[in-house]
Amino acid sequence: MALHQLSSVTIGVPDPRATSAYYTEFGLSPGQDGWLATRDGGDQLRVVAAPTRRLIEIVVGADDPDDLDRVASRLHRLGLPTTRTADALIAYEPVAGFRAVVRVARRPAQPETPPTPYNGPGRIERHGTRAPGVLRTDPVRPRKLGHAVVGSTDLNVTRTFFTDGLGFKLSDEIKGEGAFLRCSTDHHNLLVLRAPVNFLHHTSWQVDDIDDVGRGATAMLDGNPERHVWGLGRHHAGSNFFWYLKDPAGNFSEYYSDMDCILEDQLWKPEAFEGAQGLFNWGPPPPPSFLRPDDLAALMTGAHQPG
Repeated sequence: MALHQLSSVTIGVPDPRATSAYYTEFGLSPGQDGWLATRDGGDQLRVVAAPTRRLIEIVVGADDPDDLDRVASRLHRLGLPTTRTADALIAYEPVAGFRAVVRVARRPAQPETPPTPYNGPGRIERHGTRAPGVLRTDPVRPRKLGHAVVGSTDLNVTRTFFTDGLGFKLSDEIKGEGAFLRCSTDHHNLLVLRAPVNFLHHTSWQVDDIDDVGRGATAMLDGNPERHVWGLGRHHAGSNFFWYLKDPAGNFSEYYSDMDCILEDQLWKPEAFEGAQGLFNWGPPPPPSFLRPDDLAALMTGAHQPG
């Protein structure tokens, strides 16, 4: 695959300071010009001012300038204009209008993390000590940005933009409702959902294991129970453990671990899921506010206001 990573996202919010403070507490490291960094991926989230919360930009990594030429050719066949620089190609998603940038970048190389030892029936990986998850005292810091989820008023057009245009590949579907798309070996780097208004549903951030999913969420909820959205659970599509929280602007943020990886495209067969299987394998059922965030009506009103 010429594409190899979801490099970063930029989100617009009414109060960048409060939202940046939230993601700093979430475990990202603040930098200059609204950027926040992960441990392994560097600057991967930028928070800027906007009248209402929205996705401003998504950046994808590619191998070389020839890849940019191929993306430009595909987008032109779709009738979509592009802007080219020496190392990047810029286009605009035609439904919501957010900026999509494909940029030449080195492939990410995460340092190998030793597997967490877990004991099981007939299998003792850890003895003479307590589990690492109960001994950790350091704050949870996400390793990388894993994926973003966007709601689209025209699922097929947005999906076509990313697949036939940018070159994302289909991993799985929620029948008639969404498409899990990848630009790396992760099961998905983007989920496009059918929605009554164009909006950013959530961003998702990789941590080491299920213990750090739980530790991170527990720390975020200490004194702020209103941040809780949904979790702890395990998805079916992607297989990852999850816990969702809400930032001050209304965007959801997810801690995740143990995502499916697709190293050989021909060995993976996309499936179309229905009902609960499209959402989760186990855990508490998702609250209505997860499926339709509380501010969607306000976002819809704003979308229909002039100017």
